[in-house]
Amino acid sequence: MRYYCNLYLGESIRKKRRKIIRKLNKGKLLPEVYILALPEGEDNQLEIYGCAQFLQPFFPERDFFVVGIGKGFEEALEIVEEITKEVYNETMGAEIRDYILKKEQEGVL
Repeated sequence: MRYYCNLYLGESIRKKRRKIIRKLNKGKLLPEVYILALPEGEDNQLEIYGCAQFLQPFFPERDFFVVGIGKGFEEALEIVEEITKEVYNETMGAEIRDYILKKEQEGVL
């Protein structure tokens, strides 16, 4: 997994950021953790995955570009709302994917 330079985090996991990222990279079971990732195709803006999905044998191997991490689906949705508001306030549009990729290229923290 690759992580966005300005990773969005849910309130309940901010202090546990390093520990959670370490466990994600090691493939540990984190049943309450959800990640927000940019999709491979350009049709969607964001995708939400429960981390338990990654341990399923049929789940496709791919390099996820993680832009947010939350505890629980509800918190993941709150992060999507936060990202959407930020993108709209900055660009007056809703092209989340383009905004995040541009910020990542610039290395904005």
